[in-house]
Amino acid sequence: MGKPLTLLAIVATLGLAACGDNDLERGVSGAAIGAVGAELTGGNAVTGAAVGGAAGVFCDDLTPQLCR
Repeated sequence: MGKPLTLLAIVATLGLAACGDNDLERGVSGAAIGAVGAELTGGNAVTGAAVGGAAGVFCDDLTPQLCR
């Protein structure tokens, strides 16, 4: 996956992972979104899940106005 597409995937994951009420919910939804997104774009689903999960868990720390 190229750098622009990777950046787009991370931004999309951050936006969609904001749907949970706590870190666990955001992490699980981020992991699912990351895995599916990676699979659809030809990437590694495990890596996508790890990145998406981390983005979901740390979303409220990085962008509080987006994730609360």
